[in-house]
Amino acid sequence: QVQLVESGGGTVQAGGSLRLSCAASGSIDSIHAMGWYRQAAGNQRELVADIPTGGSTNYADSVKGRFTISRDNAKNTVYLQMNSLKPEDTAVYYCNANLKSSYFKYFYDYWGQGTQVTVSS
Repeated sequence: QVQLVESGGGTVQAGGSLRLSCAASGSIDSIHAMGWYRQAAGNQRELVADIPTGGSTNYADSVKGRFTISRDNAKNTVYLQMNSLKPEDTAVYYCNANLKSSYFKYFYDYWGQGTQVTVSS
């Protein structure tokens, strides 16, 4: 089994910071990319940031300059440092990993359970 466990969500005042963490564990052969998505109430899921293995980071325009994504490949962990948070950032944040497990021959998207981030004004 492959499992993604998220932590770091919570409630902060506008202008504050949070750091999200997500660790992938289980029978993992290789990871193509890890990233963060979010879904606000009444909205579609959207990409916040991702970081492909050996590739360049990608950010949604709405978070550029405020959020930073990073990875610890040895621990199969991805982080999202969120600074200067705005009420518009309020959403459920989902960790994503596109990876190949040891028991399935194709790459597949795995998702964390989601963590609530609430930014109050």
